[in-house]
Amino acid sequence: MPKQTVEALVDGGKATAGPPLGPALGPLGVNIGQIIAEINKKTESFKGMQVPIKVLVDSDTKEFEITIGTPPTASLIIKEAGIAKGAHNPAAEKVADLRIEQIIRIAKMKDSALLGKNLKSMVKEVIGTCNSCGVLVNGMLATEAIQAVNNGQFDSEISSEKTELSADEMADLEVEKKKLQEEIKERRSEFVSKANDILNKMKGKEKSAIKHKLLEAEIPKEIIDELMPAEENAEGSKKAGQ
Repeated sequence: MPKQTVEALVDGGKATAGPPLGPALGPLGVNIGQIIAEINKKTESFKGMQVPIKVLVDSDTKEFEITIGTPPTASLIIKEAGIAKGAHNPAAEKVADLRIEQIIRIAKMKDSALLGKNLKSMVKEVIGTCNSCGVLVNGMLATEAIQAVNNGQFDSEISSEKTELSADEMADLEVEKKKLQEEIKERRSEFVSKANDILNKMKGKEKSAIKHKLLEAEIPKEIIDELMPAEENAEGSKKAGQ
Protein backbone atom coordinates (compact mmCIF):
# COMPACT_ATOMS: atom_id res chain seq x y z
CA MET A 1 0.00 0.00 0.00
CA PRO A 2 1.38 3.45 -0.94
CA LYS A 3 2.64 5.53 1.94
CA GLN A 4 3.40 9.22 2.13
CA THR A 5 5.93 10.73 4.53
CA VAL A 6 5.87 14.06 6.31
CA GLU A 7 9.03 15.14 8.11
CA ALA A 8 9.39 18.21 10.31
CA LEU A 9 11.10 19.79 13.31
CA VAL A 10 8.66 20.53 16.14
CA ASP A 11 8.87 22.01 19.62
CA GLY A 12 8.94 19.13 22.07
CA GLY A 13 5.48 18.59 23.55
CA LYS A 14 4.14 21.71 21.82
CA ALA A 15 3.48 20.77 18.19
CA THR A 16 0.46 22.51 16.65
CA ALA A 17 -1.75 22.16 13.59
CA GLY A 18 -0.09 25.26 12.15
CA PRO A 19 3.01 25.18 9.92
CA PRO A 20 4.95 23.08 9.27
CA LEU A 21 2.71 20.09 10.14
CA GLY A 22 -0.82 21.30 9.39
CA PRO A 23 -0.27 22.34 5.74
CA ALA A 24 1.69 19.16 5.03
CA LEU A 25 -0.82 16.78 6.66
CA GLY A 26 -4.02 18.50 5.45
CA PRO A 27 -3.96 17.16 1.86
CA LEU A 28 -3.46 13.60 3.13
CA GLY A 29 -6.97 13.40 4.62
CA VAL A 30 -5.87 12.31 8.10
CA ASN A 31 -7.06 13.33 11.56
CA ILE A 32 -4.54 16.12 12.18
CA GLY A 33 -5.60 16.68 15.79
CA GLN A 34 -5.03 13.01 16.61
CA ILE A 35 -1.57 13.06 15.02
CA ILE A 36 -0.59 16.28 16.83
CA ALA A 37 -1.74 14.84 20.17
CA GLU A 38 0.36 11.70 19.67
CA ILE A 39 3.40 13.70 18.60
CA ASN A 40 3.14 15.87 21.71
CA LYS A 41 2.78 12.80 23.92
CA LYS A 42 5.87 11.22 22.40
CA THR A 43 7.98 14.42 22.56
CA GLU A 44 6.88 15.51 26.05
CA SER A 45 10.31 14.68 27.53
CA PHE A 46 11.99 17.00 25.01
CA LYS A 47 10.21 20.19 26.08
CA GLY A 48 12.17 23.30 25.16
CA MET A 49 13.96 21.54 22.30
CA GLN A 50 13.45 21.12 18.58
CA VAL A 51 12.67 17.48 17.82
CA PRO A 52 12.79 15.81 14.38
CA ILE A 53 9.63 13.79 13.69
CA LYS A 54 8.40 11.66 10.81
CA VAL A 55 4.77 10.80 10.03
CA LEU A 56 4.09 7.89 7.65
CA VAL A 57 0.54 7.90 6.26
CA ASP A 58 -1.11 5.03 4.41
CA SER A 59 -2.79 6.69 1.42
CA ASP A 60 -5.58 4.11 1.30
CA THR A 61 -6.50 3.50 4.93
CA LYS A 62 -5.31 6.86 6.33
CA GLU A 63 -3.61 4.96 9.14
CA PHE A 64 -0.45 6.63 10.33
CA GLU A 65 2.79 5.84 12.13
CA ILE A 66 4.91 8.38 13.98
CA THR A 67 8.63 8.06 14.61
CA ILE A 68 10.51 10.47 16.83
CA GLY A 69 14.15 11.37 16.38
CA THR A 70 16.30 12.95 19.07
CA PRO A 71 17.19 16.63 19.31
CA PRO A 72 20.70 17.79 18.36
CA THR A 73 23.41 16.81 20.86
CA ALA A 74 23.95 20.45 21.79
CA SER A 75 20.26 20.81 22.74
CA LEU A 76 20.44 17.72 24.96
CA ILE A 77 23.58 19.07 26.65
CA ILE A 78 21.89 22.42 27.31
CA LYS A 79 18.78 20.72 28.73
CA GLU A 80 20.84 18.37 30.88
CA ALA A 81 22.85 21.32 32.20
CA GLY A 82 19.68 23.24 33.03
CA ILE A 83 20.74 26.37 31.16
CA ALA A 84 18.93 28.52 28.59
CA LYS A 85 21.72 28.42 26.00
CA GLY A 86 25.38 27.67 25.47
CA ALA A 87 28.19 30.17 25.92
CA HIS A 88 28.51 33.13 23.55
CA ASN A 89 32.25 32.59 23.61
CA PRO A 90 32.90 28.94 24.53
CA ALA A 91 36.67 29.39 24.53
CA ALA A 92 36.48 32.04 27.24
CA GLU A 93 33.22 31.26 29.05
CA LYS A 94 32.08 28.12 30.84
CA VAL A 95 28.38 28.14 31.63
CA ALA A 96 27.84 24.77 33.34
CA ASP A 97 29.46 21.53 34.46
CA LEU A 98 28.14 18.03 33.68
CA ARG A 99 29.11 14.75 35.28
CA ILE A 100 30.25 11.82 33.17
CA GLU A 101 26.99 10.00 34.03
CA GLN A 102 25.04 12.77 32.29
CA ILE A 103 27.31 12.54 29.26
CA ILE A 104 26.68 8.78 29.12
CA ARG A 105 22.91 9.40 29.30
CA ILE A 106 23.09 11.81 26.34
CA ALA A 107 25.28 9.39 24.36
CA LYS A 108 22.73 6.60 24.94
CA MET A 109 19.88 8.89 23.86
CA LYS A 110 21.66 9.81 20.62
CA ASP A 111 22.99 6.28 20.03
CA SER A 112 22.39 5.57 16.33
CA ALA A 113 22.84 9.25 15.40
CA LEU A 114 26.46 9.27 16.59
CA LEU A 115 29.41 7.99 14.61
CA GLY A 116 31.15 6.11 17.43
CA LYS A 117 31.26 2.32 17.19
CA ASN A 118 30.89 1.85 20.96
CA LEU A 119 29.65 3.79 23.98
CA LYS A 120 33.12 5.03 24.88
CA SER A 121 33.57 6.59 21.45
CA MET A 122 30.08 8.12 21.59
CA VAL A 123 30.82 9.60 25.02
CA LYS A 124 33.85 11.34 23.53
CA GLU A 125 31.67 12.72 20.71
CA VAL A 126 29.26 14.21 23.24
CA ILE A 127 32.13 15.69 25.23
CA GLY A 128 33.40 17.27 22.02
CA THR A 129 30.06 19.02 21.62
CA CYS A 130 30.27 20.21 25.24
CA ASN A 131 33.34 22.14 24.13
CA SER A 132 31.32 24.20 21.62
CA CYS A 133 28.63 24.85 24.26
CA GLY A 134 31.07 26.08 26.91
CA VAL A 135 30.22 23.20 29.24
CA LEU A 136 32.74 21.47 31.50
CA VAL A 137 32.77 17.73 32.23
CA ASN A 138 33.59 16.70 35.79
CA GLY A 139 35.17 20.11 36.22
CA MET A 140 37.45 19.62 33.24
CA LEU A 141 37.71 21.30 29.87
CA ALA A 142 36.41 19.08 27.06
CA THR A 143 39.92 18.34 25.77
CA GLU A 144 40.99 17.25 29.26
CA ALA A 145 37.84 15.16 29.72
CA ILE A 146 38.41 13.35 26.42
CA GLN A 147 41.97 12.59 27.50
CA ALA A 148 40.62 11.28 30.81
CA VAL A 149 38.27 8.97 28.89
CA ASN A 150 41.20 7.78 26.76
CA ASN A 151 43.20 7.11 29.94
CA GLY A 152 40.42 4.93 31.33
CA GLN A 153 39.40 7.26 34.14
CA PHE A 154 35.70 6.68 33.45
CA ASP A 155 35.82 3.06 32.28
CA SER A 156 33.79 1.88 35.28
CA GLU A 157 30.93 4.32 34.65
CA ILE A 158 30.93 3.70 30.89
CA SER A 159 31.05 -0.10 31.12
CA SER A 160 28.20 -0.12 33.64
CA GLU A 161 26.34 2.51 31.57
CA LYS A 162 25.76 4.53 34.72
CA THR A 163 23.44 7.48 34.03
CA GLU A 164 21.98 8.46 37.41
CA LEU A 165 23.30 10.97 39.94
CA SER A 166 22.62 11.17 43.64
CA ALA A 167 20.77 14.12 45.16
CA ASP A 168 24.06 15.36 46.65
CA GLU A 169 25.80 15.20 43.28
CA MET A 170 22.97 17.13 41.64
CA ALA A 171 23.15 19.75 44.40
CA ASP A 172 26.90 20.10 43.88
CA LEU A 173 26.37 20.65 40.16
CA GLU A 174 23.81 23.35 40.86
CA VAL A 175 26.26 25.15 43.12
CA GLU A 176 28.96 24.90 40.44
CA LYS A 177 26.57 26.22 37.77
CA LYS A 178 25.71 29.27 39.90
CA LYS A 179 29.40 29.91 40.49
CA LEU A 180 30.12 29.77 36.75
CA GLN A 181 27.19 32.07 35.99
CA GLU A 182 28.48 34.60 38.53
CA GLU A 183 31.91 34.46 36.92
CA ILE A 184 30.32 35.18 33.52
CA LYS A 185 28.44 38.17 34.96
CA GLU A 186 31.64 39.54 36.48
CA ARG A 187 33.55 39.00 33.25
CA ARG A 188 30.78 40.68 31.24
CA SER A 189 30.79 43.63 33.62
CA GLU A 190 34.54 43.99 33.09
CA PHE A 191 34.13 43.87 29.30
CA VAL A 192 31.32 46.45 29.37
CA SER A 193 33.37 48.79 31.55
CA LYS A 194 36.40 48.41 29.29
CA ALA A 195 34.30 48.94 26.16
CA ASN A 196 32.62 52.07 27.55
CA ASP A 197 36.03 53.50 28.43
CA ILE A 198 37.16 53.00 24.82
CA LEU A 199 33.92 54.50 23.46
CA ASN A 200 34.33 57.58 25.65
CA LYS A 201 37.96 58.08 24.66
CA MET A 202 37.19 57.67 20.95
CA LYS A 203 34.03 59.76 20.87
CA GLY A 204 33.68 61.47 17.48
CA LYS A 205 36.04 59.02 15.74
CA GLU A 206 35.07 56.92 12.72
CA LYS A 207 32.81 54.02 13.66
CA SER A 208 35.08 51.55 11.89
CA ALA A 209 38.07 52.77 13.93
CA ILE A 210 36.11 52.43 17.17
CA LYS A 211 34.97 48.92 16.30
CA HIS A 212 38.53 47.94 15.38
CA LYS A 213 39.77 49.23 18.75
CA LEU A 214 37.06 47.29 20.60
CA LEU A 215 37.94 44.09 18.75
CA GLU A 216 41.61 44.75 19.41
CA ALA A 217 40.76 44.94 23.13
CA GLU A 218 39.11 41.49 22.77
CA ILE A 219 35.63 42.78 23.60
CA PRO A 220 33.09 40.06 22.64
CA LYS A 221 31.13 40.83 19.45
CA GLU A 222 27.74 40.68 21.16
CA ILE A 223 28.84 43.39 23.61
CA ILE A 224 30.22 45.52 20.77
CA ASP A 225 26.91 45.22 18.89
CA GLU A 226 25.06 46.15 22.05
CA LEU A 227 27.16 49.20 22.95
CA MET A 228 28.04 50.74 19.60
CA PRO A 229 26.12 54.02 18.99
CA ALA A 230 22.63 53.46 17.60
CA GLU A 231 23.27 55.70 14.61
CA GLU A 232 25.70 53.10 13.26
CA ASN A 233 22.85 50.61 12.93
CA ALA A 234 20.71 53.23 11.19
CA GLU A 235 23.57 54.09 8.86
CA GLY A 236 24.07 50.40 8.08
CA SER A 237 20.37 49.99 7.31
CA LYS A 238 20.44 53.04 5.04
CA LYS A 239 23.38 51.68 3.06
CA ALA A 240 21.72 48.29 2.75
CA GLY A 241 18.62 49.93 1.28
CA GLN A 242 20.54 51.90 -1.39
